[in-house]
Amino acid sequence: MAITKPTINLSGLARRLVRDDLLSEEQAEQAFQESLKKRTPFVTYLVENKLLDSTRIAQAASQEFGVPLFDLNVLDMELIPIKLVDEKLIRAHHALPLFKRGKRLFLGVSDPTNLHGLDEIKFHTGLTTEAVVVEEAKLAQAIEKALQASDTSMSDLLDGDLDSFDVTIDDGEQKQDDGDLDIDDAPVVRFVNKVLLDAINSGASDIHFEPYEKSFRVRFRQDGLLTEVASPPINIASRLIARVKVMSRMNIAERRVPQDGRIKMVLSRNRSIDFRVNTCPTLYGEKIVLRILDPTSAQVGIEALGFEDEQREAFMAAIKKPYGMILVTGPTGSGKTVSLYTALNLLNKPEINISTVEDPVEIQVAGINQVNQNTKTGLTFAEALRAFLRQDPDIIMVGGIRVLETAEVGVKAAKTGDLVVSTLHTHDAPQTLTR
Repeated sequence: MAITKPTINLSGLARRLVRDDLLSEEQAEQAFQESLKKRTPFVTYLVENKLLDSTRIAQAASQEFGVPLFDLNVLDMELIPIKLVDEKLIRAHHALPLFKRGKRLFLGVSDPTNLHGLDEIKFHTGLTTEAVVVEEAKLAQAIEKALQASDTSMSDLLDGDLDSFDVTIDDGEQKQDDGDLDIDDAPVVRFVNKVLLDAINSGASDIHFEPYEKSFRVRFRQDGLLTEVASPPINIASRLIARVKVMSRMNIAERRVPQDGRIKMVLSRNRSIDFRVNTCPTLYGEKIVLRILDPTSAQVGIEALGFEDEQREAFMAAIKKPYGMILVTGPTGSGKTVSLYTALNLLNKPEINISTVEDPVEIQVAGINQVNQNTKTGLTFAEALRAFLRQDPDIIMVGGIRVLETAEVGVKAAKTGDLVVSTLHTHDAPQTLTR
């Protein structure tokens, strides 16, 4: 007769470890009680007391609860959104924020049954928390490393170095002589790099560098809203602007007309981020806006877009139709392009011909034919659409419908058997009709 293991007083991960013969019931109960006494996470106690290998614990937890097993070795620790969660919460619940997608925050944990911890972080951040399993030994090291790195703030990068800046004042205005701009000053370089990295980590869509008469500020657009993140001294504004312009391969001597540029930041061997950069001369100097173009943002899956179940089902049903038109609407920074590319990634198969026209291409995807609009040569959205219709298309994406001609050609393509997807800049879906 088979003898079943009693599991009295055991639940969650402890029960799984006993069932898999990784621990005896007595070991599991004793470890659980000791971890409570010492106020130490159960998994941490097991690993620190060498009762079980952290790799086997992680594998068991992933299988038992259907939570993905995440390898921290593939993640650049400088890019994690550590600032989104208070240090006390990270330590108390042994949870490390790994990345943010829309309004979802993915947390690395060694014990996914700690629902109280996930709920508390959700309450404090206002984000939906998702757990992924990480090996305890690696998680403990990563938490310490990430918290130490986060101690350096943007203001810290400038404090103590400002005396090295040679400031010249003339009639209340700062001179803009290029010869006075030392754009390679270490604090300026570090500050700009920190701004770019913090924007990526926080899930921002845009970065604003804004000069005013007596102040200078940096703002991020997150979830459609602008938030001030730094206010460096006005006397270094010209150097910050010049640094960004050099990185964007712009003419730093030209301040009278707008300029466009691009920055490519290589974060690791497998990941790089592009920034689309635009300058605009204002009353008190040049304002710079950077649009963050993260290729991985379109690979998060349909579940990470923040749709309700009913919305997700309707969206999936629409993109699976062989023809018609799908318009994604919303204000600036609301995720229109990411939503479209998430859909295209789902549809991107060898048997499907997908073509896109954008101004410019924001996210490069292998297997999709992508075209940049070039009005100087006559390659408008409408002209590109007409060309696509002669390219045996299955799916066509237009970066945005702004003029009547583009809308007319797009509707024609949708009516003749192609699936057309595009964006429309409105505040909500009903405004599409009036637009």
